[in-house]
Amino acid sequence: MDLARAKEIVSSDEKFIVHYKGDNVWIDELDESTQTARIHTERNPASSLRVQVGQLEEKREL
Repeated sequence: MDLARAKEIVSSDEKFIVHYKGDNVWIDELDESTQTARIHTERNPASSLRVQVGQLEEKREL
């Protein structure tokens, strides 16, 4: 995923399916200067990670 798309997802009221290493995640915040995102998995919302935005994948519903 690129930073522009991640920003669209974060600012939208819609729910998008975003994966990180196969897990569904929520994007909590973006850092444009480092092109990273703070995320948490749906299964463990209390634990967050900082990852490169390029490692995130948007999944389209079928």
